[in-house]
Amino acid sequence: MSLDPPFTSEHEELRESVRGFIERELAPHAQQWEEDRWFPDEVFAKMAAQGLLGLKYPERYGGQDGDYLHEAVLCEELARTGSGGTAAGIGAHVNIATPPIWKFGSEEQKQRYLVPAIRGESIGALGITEPGAGSDVAALSTRAERVDGGFVVNGEKTYITNGVRAQFIVTAVKTTAEGGHGGISFLIVDRGEGVESSKLSKLGWHASDTATISYQDVFVGEENLLGELHGGFKLIMANFQWERLAMALGAVGAMQIAYERTAEFARQRNAFGRPLSGHQAIRHKLADMATSVYTCRCVTYDALRRFVAGEDPLKEVTMAKLLTQRAAFELMDEALQIHGGAGYMREYWVERAARDARLGPIGGGSDEIMREILGRVLAL
Repeated sequence: MSLDPPFTSEHEELRESVRGFIERELAPHAQQWEEDRWFPDEVFAKMAAQGLLGLKYPERYGGQDGDYLHEAVLCEELARTGSGGTAAGIGAHVNIATPPIWKFGSEEQKQRYLVPAIRGESIGALGITEPGAGSDVAALSTRAERVDGGFVVNGEKTYITNGVRAQFIVTAVKTTAEGGHGGISFLIVDRGEGVESSKLSKLGWHASDTATISYQDVFVGEENLLGELHGGFKLIMANFQWERLAMALGAVGAMQIAYERTAEFARQRNAFGRPLSGHQAIRHKLADMATSVYTCRCVTYDALRRFVAGEDPLKEVTMAKLLTQRAAFELMDEALQIHGGAGYMREYWVERAARDARLGPIGGGSDEIMREILGRVLAL
């Protein structure tokens, strides 16, 4: 397996530009935003001004006419914000909430939602998970009843990133009484009467607003039906591959930074008359960390190449997601160990990185679900 990146010189120029923007505009505020449990909405406007909210979207909607590799660069570099919550909020907008509108929306829906989203004027969220239906999307219970001119929605979603700030929520609903996948539809629900959000407190990702959203007799016009009626399961599955690949890329980016910073710390910190890296026990830990970074990057880039080539790399993307999320958490834990008591302190980046990494094996499809998918793909 080759590590040769699938990126061209154009993509690397974008990387340099994105990295500079993040280091100037986002990273210096990471600690404050974590303490505030919020990052300002103006972050979206600043990113839009750099063209970073529409990298893979067509120019006619305000995008950059790029490809998924341009977006992949952003996914990796967002780790440099130093705040998993900030990266998650941005990522949810560009990689989870807006893609279904781009792929399945009518022209009118794209003009009304995608265009202002790319401009950073309207922030989106995706509402699928419910208190009683996480990975089992067929069990969701939020209902949309047919009425004249549209639907009336009742139900609850939870663990929704951008769930407090979002002006629109791309929401999965049941549109038939029968169970199973066939009766799921998607509605674009505007923030308004009957839509209430309750912010949740989390182990990590403190700067992101994760919420439970309740819908009480919310009227949604017919024109806000996204895709086909009862065809929502296809819509759910369509973006899972990219969402999971984006998570793998983000983990690889975070692992690289953590390794570099920890190795530098070990070179500079002295113990028993020599640098930490001069002790075999620490040197071997760092060697294992470097190996993990390299392995995860190889697997992720292989899946990325296949994805952009138009394959259906279900096996490779699932493996990348499964491998990188657990590996990232374990690497952050090792980095914290090498930092010793300092690593457990809030003022050190590694304390936050260890907490932020823990969501990876849960979000976007848990490790258990990834293994079930692989079991089927491998005909086990």
